[in-house]
Amino acid sequence: MTDFNQPVGGNDLARFSGPGTFMRLPSASALNGLDVAILGIPMDIGTSWRSGTRFGPKQIRAESAILRPYNMATGAAPFDCLQVADIGDLAINTFSLPESIRIISDSYDAILKQNVIPVAMGGDHTITLPILRSIARKYGPVALVHVDAHADVNDHMFGVRETHGTVFRRAWEEGLIQPDKTYQIGLRGTGYGPDDFAEAQGWGFQQFPAHELWGQSLSDLGAEIRRDIGARPTYVTYDIDSLDPAFAPGTGTPEIGGLTTPQALQLIRALAGVNIVGCDLVEVSPPYDPSGNTGLTGANLLYELLCVLPGVTRR
Repeated sequence: MTDFNQPVGGNDLARFSGPGTFMRLPSASALNGLDVAILGIPMDIGTSWRSGTRFGPKQIRAESAILRPYNMATGAAPFDCLQVADIGDLAINTFSLPESIRIISDSYDAILKQNVIPVAMGGDHTITLPILRSIARKYGPVALVHVDAHADVNDHMFGVRETHGTVFRRAWEEGLIQPDKTYQIGLRGTGYGPDDFAEAQGWGFQQFPAHELWGQSLSDLGAEIRRDIGARPTYVTYDIDSLDPAFAPGTGTPEIGGLTTPQALQLIRALAGVNIVGCDLVEVSPPYDPSGNTGLTGANLLYELLCVLPGVTRR
């Protein structure tokens, strides 16, 4: 019988103490025997507005200490089914974006050789491009659930082709994702022209703007996406700025009129049964949220993603 890793309980050790890992899970220096590897990618050199996401993984881990292992709403108990550990942070090059992108991709190649599901804490959204490159080398083009205020389909930013705002154009060009199985949820804000989002629709991306979702449950949308994906390998990337800044002010590119935290939970929970092969949560910028609320929200969303990974059962 497998002895699964469990978070340190609040009655065993006060939550303001203990290991600084995600949910105070055991740390691991090797991937042997793991089903899920939680890791940080503390990078913000791909941003174009407010920085600070290099502190995101540390803040998310700190706020995650309050989380408990059992999901009271869904009955999911991920740590009873999956062997999960925090493998620490990738050693990115904070002075070189191209070198950091290479490090991320090479690191993911090594992780995926072990048949581990990687769950990343960003970091700015640039990290998703090298992750998808590695994911595609293992699985081929994947379905993509992309929750974000921004489509991130710019051709370049200040002449640079690999940044947090160009990720999904590059992913489409390089054949890393299946365009007709790419879902962008929560898009909104001002733009440079009417085609800012529409061009990606021409590639096949399915887009769900935030203003069309106001006041609605996202359970049905999530279920529709789940049915459309079927058994395809799927990557989920969750930008915290998909949420309205009233819920998540600590982010680099905030946009008003966003999703609510209940909608975020509804969407993720509806993805249970999808063949998720990796996921990330990005763009938490603690310097813009002294209360820690954005990090707390990010930690909860990562936990919810753990609860819908393949192999998780419900009591």
